[in-house]
Amino acid sequence: MAEFNTICSLKKLNNHSYSMWKMCMESYLLGQDLWEIISGNETTPPTEDITALRKWKIKARKAMFAIKVSIEEDMLKHIRYATSPKEAYDILTARFAKKNDMRLQLLENELMGLQQ
Repeated sequence: MAEFNTICSLKKLNNHSYSMWKMCMESYLLGQDLWEIISGNETTPPTEDITALRKWKIKARKAMFAIKVSIEEDMLKHIRYATSPKEAYDILTARFAKKNDMRLQLLENELMGLQQ
């Protein structure tokens, strides 16, 4: 129950909070020993050992749960069809990293307009 309270107390991902969300989510997943499922040696399920596969599935479900409860409802549509926590995380990263670049460009253009 303490894990649920911890993840739910994080600031949820929205269109303006990606940097903070990313930092908090990585820390949470590292602390729960789930980061390897997202970005490590365990991103794909093991195929040779049924016990290892079962453990991987449990960790993957926990990581996916953490991602889903830490984002705003309107963000869920972006990861609706993700089949793994790595895929969901990568979708969100690609969406917001690109948006941050676009936002930076818009701000630079606005600044140039103000200087003229």
